Amino acid sequence: MMAMQGTIITRFYWKSTAFIMVVWRYRGLISSLVWREFQSRYLNSLLGSIWSILHPVAMVSVYTLIFSTIMRARLEGVDDTLAFGVFLCAGLFTWGYFSELLSRCPSLFIDQSNFLKKVNFPRIILPIVVLLSATINFSIIFGVFIIFLTITGRFPGFAIFAFIPLLMIQQGFAIGLGMILGTLNVFFRDIGHFINIILQFWFWLTPIVYPMTILPDNIRRLLSLNPMTNLIAAYQNIILYGQWPHWEQYRYHIAAAIITIVLGYMVFKALADDIVDEL
Repeated sequence: MMAMQGTIITRFYWKSTAFIMVVWRYRGLISSLVWREFQSRYLNSLLGSIWSILHPVAMVSVYTLIFSTIMRARLEGVDDTLAFGVFLCAGLFTWGYFSELLSRCPSLFIDQSNFLKKVNFPRIILPIVVLLSATINFSIIFGVFIIFLTITGRFPGFAIFAFIPLLMIQQGFAIGLGMILGTLNVFFRDIGHFINIILQFWFWLTPIVYPMTILPDNIRRLLSLNPMTNLIAAYQNIILYGQWPHWEQYRYHIAAAIITIVLGYMVFKALADDIVDEL
């Protein structure tokens, strides 16, 4: 048993090392593709990339104004008029980071079929391009949110750095699942439509626009099976209370992210040639 575990760990080490070397070797190509994608978002617009700042500013303003001022939504035990707006932004922005990657991956290989048909093109970098593009978008939005927290005196302090490992876990799970869905969607095109429906249900089954405290115990236990529940709650607790996560709660999340990435890579490698033929 120990020998088999050692073999699995060794294979994972060498595969991950080879993958990192490929990414490093083609870092110039990756950066150019990411930059091209960023520019294409604002092509032919008068304000250009300024929209990347205006959008998150508008989002933060609308959420805090409507929910905290007009609707006067409140969190239990928190005497702060802006608390619910901050709570909502912490969940919505991180969920948006997750769902953007997961919703784009199913059509990834279909949209980039011209690249995939080139013999010397490293196909595995395409999910990395999507991940980096989503990361840039999230960084801009989150940066604006941090500025808002600082101006309003709600910056959580050093606890904000806990976002980094939590987001790595979240996006690791998303990129692994995305590679599986993207690969299978080449052969079964309904998957792309199906995942958009799943994401809608997944959103409302995650405590983003409502706190867990308002739910009955049996519903809480059910929602705790959702891997995004604890992650979103951790983001919200960091922002609202400056509370560091209890890292032992995320050991299964880490394991799931690693397993999903490995499985996604294996599925892609196994079907890479068939993908080209199908396209």
